[in-house]
Amino acid sequence: MGYDKDTVRRLLDTALAEGRDSLTAPEGRQIAAAYGIATPGEGLATSADEAASLGEEIGFPVVLKIVSPDILHKTEAGGVLVGVATPEEAAQGFARIVSAALDYKADARILGVQVQQQLSGGHEVIVGAVTDPTFGKIVAFGLGGVLVEVLKDVTFRLAPVTPATARSMVDGIAAAEILRGVRGAEGADLDLLTDLLVKVGDLVTDFPELAEVDLNPVLASSERAVALDVRMLISADAAKRPERIPPEQIIASMNRIMRPASVAVIGASAEAGKIGNSVMKNLVNGGYQGEIYPVNPKASEILERKAFRSIADVPGDVDVAIFAIPAQFVPKALEEAGAKGVAGAILIPSGFGETGNIALQDEVVAIARRHGVRILGPNIYGYYYTPQRLSATFCTPYDVRGGVALSSQSGGIGMAILGFSRSSGMGVSAIVGVGNKADIDEDDLLTFFAQDDATNLIAMHLEDLKDGRAFAEVASRVSKEKPIVVLKAGRTAQGAKAASSHTGALAGNDRVYDDILRSNGVIRAPGLNDMLEYARGIPLLPTPQGENVVIITGAGGSGVLLSDACEENGLSLMTIPDDLDKAFRAFIPPFGAAGNPVDITGGEPPQTYRNTIALGLSDPRVHALILGYWHTIVTPPMVFARLVVEVVEEFRAKGVHKPIVASLSGDVEVEEASEHLYRNGIVAYPYTTEKPVAVLGAKYRWARAAGRL
Repeated sequence: MGYDKDTVRRLLDTALAEGRDSLTAPEGRQIAAAYGIATPGEGLATSADEAASLGEEIGFPVVLKIVSPDILHKTEAGGVLVGVATPEEAAQGFARIVSAALDYKADARILGVQVQQQLSGGHEVIVGAVTDPTFGKIVAFGLGGVLVEVLKDVTFRLAPVTPATARSMVDGIAAAEILRGVRGAEGADLDLLTDLLVKVGDLVTDFPELAEVDLNPVLASSERAVALDVRMLISADAAKRPERIPPEQIIASMNRIMRPASVAVIGASAEAGKIGNSVMKNLVNGGYQGEIYPVNPKASEILERKAFRSIADVPGDVDVAIFAIPAQFVPKALEEAGAKGVAGAILIPSGFGETGNIALQDEVVAIARRHGVRILGPNIYGYYYTPQRLSATFCTPYDVRGGVALSSQSGGIGMAILGFSRSSGMGVSAIVGVGNKADIDEDDLLTFFAQDDATNLIAMHLEDLKDGRAFAEVASRVSKEKPIVVLKAGRTAQGAKAASSHTGALAGNDRVYDDILRSNGVIRAPGLNDMLEYARGIPLLPTPQGENVVIITGAGGSGVLLSDACEENGLSLMTIPDDLDKAFRAFIPPFGAAGNPVDITGGEPPQTYRNTIALGLSDPRVHALILGYWHTIVTPPMVFARLVVEVVEEFRAKGVHKPIVASLSGDVEVEEASEHLYRNGIVAYPYTTEKPVAVLGAKYRWARAAGRL
């Protein structure tokens, strides 16, 4: 696009040189014009007579707005008058709002009064951009005016945005139907709104010192999209970006950390109950085949291995140093480990940033960077990498190998992950604690697991992201091949920060995380158990080939609940065509119901379940099945489970692979039946209709985002 960047550069340089943190409304209008953003006709009046003549020139009615670099919220200062209809009213209004502004802030610099064409008709929306502390520049879109504060119907994306992404924002708010025009009302030109979002994203990307851009309201009709009010904040700090390590360096370091040929335990101990003893036992008893070097100046041998006074005394190379010593001794030991050439320092001890000791944490990070060492932690339980039989942790070992990589920011959550994995028999490739994230964070882990052949799904518990933009960019690529499940703690409103614009205030809520993670292919889990069940179930389900979901149930009540769950999880119940309806009716009693759900009723024998499930699998128009089982003596739970496995395996042998989930209601025998189904690749749960559908919905969200449907 042909933007006038020179004009923007001149205006921003002038404002920054004057030490200002905001632009005046006329300056904002000039910048908007430089990027092709429409604003109403207007002019700056420095006297009452000028206000009157400008009003006549622009055409009444007009809006009067105070222009002062010291007053950003003009309405709060009494600095806005609307519906000014005559030259006399304009002159009187000038004096009135100047007086009100000085009453609001006596030392405010008054540059004049903006006389602006008053437009009406159309829909009010908000278009803006803000510098988010996690994701950097983000673009916002939603309902405008007062509605944005009440309904918070707003969506966010990383800046800049492509036309396709911008259009997804316009279509993505709950009120999108209103913008299209309902009940005869005029709709907005959605292409103009899409174009406006692209321009705002380009503006803040080209000039990152623009901390916030707030166009609110934008009046959108079938003919125009005009920014009635323009607010812009500036800050040199807003242009700063986090330092990034190149992906090839991340992978090189992480390969040595996750697949080490040798490990040193600094603070190794022969005394049971010590962290250094537990780490040594896990490494030895876990079956790690690399070299293990205990480091303890007071011991000659630990667990039948020669102990060394210092890591410097260890013969040969060391890939990973695990620190099991008090925090105050870490800097000196890390200097020695760095000189040794270790790739990773696993800092188990606490006593760093989490206790307020930021200086100590900064010191160890500086030492690590000087030596090219990557730090995992501090304040962590360690990590597991099952392909290497590596249990570099003081917690219980885990050895069920599989394709799920999990990480947690919290030690307690890490233990919940470990317990669930053991209880469910879920195979994992890795379990990693990141703790304070002084260095290695989720971005590094995602970069490693993306190219790790042992990993086919990545699940992460996190409380924050150090560089959300980097994470989102990596996730956008990785999620095309491997599902990424994230449990983001702190979903509730975190006290939307006191921001100087509507956009800034709105960006203080959890919707930013939700929108940006989702738009980059991440599956967000609402709770811990959901994250774990998604991690366990998604890999078992074949990728669906289409959106048509069919429910087959033995209980009408379960069918209703399963239908509700489908809607809540974004699943589309198939409209059963006549020929398929007739085929289903051939297998169910007259008092049953075809349609969708297919209700075979509770008193039917096993063959009815078998026939209807086989029909659903055989018809290529059906893409996924949800089974609702009701416990009866006619078809006991294990009979149901075995027949389902048999018929599914028959079709698998024919090359038919469709996702199937099951909800089992009944007495305690349904627990064993559910386990049997799960062990055979059919996601099944007793006593719940919501959970199996939620897992299927998560699989569908990934498949859509990855372009697999």
